Amino acid sequence: MGVVLITGCSSGIGAATAAHLAAEGHTVYATARRPETLDGLVAQGCRALTLDVTDEASMAAAVEAVEAEHGAVDVLVNNAGYSQSGALETIPLEDIRRQFETNVFGLIRLSQLVLPCMRRQRSGRIVNIGSMGGKLTFPGGGVYHATKYAVEAISDALRFEVQGFGVKVVLIEPGLIVTDFATAATNSMADLPDSGPYAEFNRAVTSATTEAYRGPLSRLGGGPDAVAKVIAKAIAAPRPKARYRVTASAHLAITQRALTPDRLWDVAMRAQFPVPRES
Repeated sequence: MGVVLITGCSSGIGAATAAHLAAEGHTVYATARRPETLDGLVAQGCRALTLDVTDEASMAAAVEAVEAEHGAVDVLVNNAGYSQSGALETIPLEDIRRQFETNVFGLIRLSQLVLPCMRRQRSGRIVNIGSMGGKLTFPGGGVYHATKYAVEAISDALRFEVQGFGVKVVLIEPGLIVTDFATAATNSMADLPDSGPYAEFNRAVTSATTEAYRGPLSRLGGGPDAVAKVIAKAIAAPRPKARYRVTASAHLAITQRALTPDRLWDVAMRAQFPVPRES
């Protein structure tokens, strides 16, 4: 059993993973920007820390707190993330930067912070939560997909770079996971223009997101516990796989996209989304 630091534990995958690993006997540090959201996890045996993955001082303080008590973080689970949706031209650049700060730069910085002690103890594991969205792109999701494509590249590079120090890097690729993720994704579009050439398209993206997570397609997905169990498996494996897909939707969508030529994929997307045009 090891010392596990998990980001984004206020709900969803992070909360489920923290509870699952604590039940297995790990020493789990569950983190969130608002520590009061972690009371339920504390009751389940987790330790709570304040951690904002967009704030350098907050990240450094959280890692230092764990290392001061245990010497090193044995397992880092980079889970914090959300989806900024909408047509690219309509999204303010500061919102795009915020998306990358949370989904990408926080992941990189926390990995940098835990690695020195992992290297010194010649062991450690970094588990990055990616997405099937790092293997394919839906219209209206360009910013979010870009962050998850980045997590794919970062994980591949880091896996090679730290293997000689006894540190293993694992990428988790969930498909449809029924959490508050869809609500957050649709809420991220609330301030986008409600008129103009992209208005109808953005409304269609909102509708499609809601339908995917609440309609018949959700039967190909799963709950956050499904991801938590795979993370636990990846942590326990002596030789973990580089990637773990979670849910039937991830297996199906990633395979389908790999086998579909770009032009045919575009045809399929036009059947689901209106092509933005000048009115």
